[in-house]
Amino acid sequence: MFTGIVQGTAKVVSIDEKPNFRTHVVELPDDLLPGLETGASVAHNGCCLTVTEINGNRVSFDLMKETLRVTNLGELREGDVVNIERAAKFNDEIGGHLMSGHIMTTAEVAKILTSENNRQIWFRLQQPELMKYILQKGYIGVDGISLTVGETTATRFCVHLIPETLQRTTLGSRKLGQRVNIEIDPQTQAVVDTVERVMASREAAIAAAVQDAAEQ
Repeated sequence: MFTGIVQGTAKVVSIDEKPNFRTHVVELPDDLLPGLETGASVAHNGCCLTVTEINGNRVSFDLMKETLRVTNLGELREGDVVNIERAAKFNDEIGGHLMSGHIMTTAEVAKILTSENNRQIWFRLQQPELMKYILQKGYIGVDGISLTVGETTATRFCVHLIPETLQRTTLGSRKLGQRVNIEIDPQTQAVVDTVERVMASREAAIAAAVQDAAEQ
């Protein structure tokens, strides 16, 4: 599990490309190395990856076909930077919201509005049908960052970013058209899906009752 509080950024220093598979190596900040072991989970742009090798501060991770398909990690090139968060421990402060590190889809940066000390970024989901899970003032994970949803439309949503977020994460350098990883808040998803099931069940019961009455 993760909290959505990005602990730092890391540069991708090498990529070994294979068919439907790649290994990339990132240069982790020194303060994220203590206690790190192979097999540990580390989120890259919000996507949970497993440490496969450690050489000093250069740490390797394998990315399989599904990860490359669903996330923006397959677009990375040497020299690119990713948001990093190590897995949460018991008794850690949850400054954001609980996140699984399982990316559901990506979104395109559709609009950037900048004012003094603030930035508003609008995103367009790759799968618009998922907008039903994105509610105003609800939680969302964007490239591993726990954020509060601002306004929403039928196909887009926005977030408001303070200078600290812009400085500590990759969102400060995102440009129009670039893709970000999206993790939907699982509690919101569970509530929406439950309400839909209940409403569908009631509609089916009403339809059946109407049909029975018509046949009598």
